[in-house]
Amino acid sequence: MNAELRALAAAHGVATWYEDTERRRVEVAEDVVVAVLAELGVDAGTSATVRTELSDALRRHGRVTVPDPLVVRAGESPVLSVTGELTLEDGTVRPVHDRLPGDLPLGYHSLSFGDQRVPVVVAPPALPPVPPAWGLMAQLYALHSPGSWGIGDFADLRELVGGSARLGAGVLLVNPVQAITPVKPVKRSPYSPSSRRFANPLYLRITETDAFHRAPERVRAEVAALAPPPGAELIDYDAVWAAKLAALEVLWRHAGPVPEPEPDLAEFAAFCALAEEHGPDWRTWPAGLRHPRGADLTAPRAAFHAWVQGLCRAQLASVREAAADMRVGVVHDLPVGVDPAGADAWALQDVLASEVTVGAPPDAFSQQGQDWNLPPWRPDRLAAAGYEPFRDVIRAVLAHADGIRVDHVMGLWRLWWIPPGRPASEGTYVHYDANALLGVLTLEARRASAIVVGEDLGTVSDEVRATLRERGVLRSSVLWFERDEQADGEPLLPPARWPSDAMASISTHDLPTAAGFLRGEHVRVRAELGLLADPAAERERAAADRDELLAELAEHGLLPEEATEEDLVVALHALLATSASTLLLTSPQDAMGEPRQPNLPGTVDEYPNWRIPLAVTVAEFLQHPVVVRALATLRTERPPDTIG
Repeated sequence: MNAELRALAAAHGVATWYEDTERRRVEVAEDVVVAVLAELGVDAGTSATVRTELSDALRRHGRVTVPDPLVVRAGESPVLSVTGELTLEDGTVRPVHDRLPGDLPLGYHSLSFGDQRVPVVVAPPALPPVPPAWGLMAQLYALHSPGSWGIGDFADLRELVGGSARLGAGVLLVNPVQAITPVKPVKRSPYSPSSRRFANPLYLRITETDAFHRAPERVRAEVAALAPPPGAELIDYDAVWAAKLAALEVLWRHAGPVPEPEPDLAEFAAFCALAEEHGPDWRTWPAGLRHPRGADLTAPRAAFHAWVQGLCRAQLASVREAAADMRVGVVHDLPVGVDPAGADAWALQDVLASEVTVGAPPDAFSQQGQDWNLPPWRPDRLAAAGYEPFRDVIRAVLAHADGIRVDHVMGLWRLWWIPPGRPASEGTYVHYDANALLGVLTLEARRASAIVVGEDLGTVSDEVRATLRERGVLRSSVLWFERDEQADGEPLLPPARWPSDAMASISTHDLPTAAGFLRGEHVRVRAELGLLADPAAERERAAADRDELLAELAEHGLLPEEATEEDLVVALHALLATSASTLLLTSPQDAMGEPRQPNLPGTVDEYPNWRIPLAVTVAEFLQHPVVVRALATLRTERPPDTIG
């Protein structure tokens, strides 16, 4: 690759090489770089166009006197070399002479100089410290109770929040509860939502809506009769949505006047109505409807979907109210992106790179790389929009949360872009302005009095972790991954040496559960599905890992003689309780000894991803004898009466 193409790529934040998981330098193929540049609107197809584009990029860079937008932390006073006026968020006007004032309030301001107007974001230097606490991390769809309709719902979540709070829990992390496209087949993965700005009506408890309570008795009976039969072995998303949609339509016929939705909600509701008429993928709709400007935002069916979102908001608010006495509260998970066929990809297409997908380069776990089939933000257009689309996503999640967990937080720095028609291995990294994204994220969190957790599992640069620590963002620690990188063979790192600025757990939804790990279930399942190149070697490795973990338990005096699997599950929680990390979390699956993990990466229909319900109800879980023993070990180390 010649120097001019490398320089052009660097000017647009496109990597021409990267370090793999073994810290080896990997050169990116020239045609991949050219293809990614094309998705950024840069023509690098010939030497002549490369020179022209590079000249234009350097000229534009040379004309920049103030970054647009300008994102700073409170107290910073950067030199700007301009004279103008700064209009604060509250309307106050401040003069600017050569540098930004260092005493600006937090918020979104505007700097005017000459004929230019630049947004100015003033973010907090760091978020406040997070109080120590223990709690649960729940897969909402897996919960159930006698009132559930075949899937966990917001009432189940409220019950789990309230019940765990009474046991002394201070935090509850829940999987993404963001919107589906409301047509069959319903997409099951909560990490590929149709929209990250609105809620998932699958999680509505129909019989606890105001509409149900206000309806005549005969209507309530008609609605109640639509409930799917209980006790299904696996969650049937299509059947659940068919039942809840039918019930909502009955109640809608009896709903009174509803308020006019705000513009973003009206747009989302119009998408839902169009999807019902033209199919779930907006890219196949009639040409005039493939952009929001061609949609009728006032159609009666759109009004129905806006009304449904109002029901979701009310029940999400009730969940948060149940967490009022928790030290931290309810933390919502934010996925990396959205379904390319869904509502946000339609509504925000002007700031997304709709033709590419993001994923991960090849590594030891996924030798062909990973394609998550999610369209990324275009960094140039996101900046040109003043980061408002990103702000709106964060604001929407925090509207009903006490915290936000950012999945793949490294994506604030860079994302692996895969050009159209290419395998996951033929991509490259595109860089983002992490300072700007972190500024918006921490500003929104500060205003919502919320905590922020970054999922930083895998190969992460020292810069990322140092910046997260500096900004008051917690990282993630998982027992299976915490290893002593300074020691030969990388043995398990004792939890007492885990980072204190972290949310710690035994496992995650993508990893084997405590019981599954002890049984080697993760090896058995993958071997049966043909996902392992050498099953015998993998079984041997898993047995060695188990022996290493048992030795760690023995080292801490936590390994009983003739221990049962239940004893070992409790012991793993006792080991987690020795962690230095601020937050200690366990999942219902880990605490009660469920051997099946919620999601098996690398599979779609071969494994029942996102479809496995808990074996017990929420009430039974909170009283389960193994759960009681396991949670007691966490409560001992994070007693609520000594927090804060």
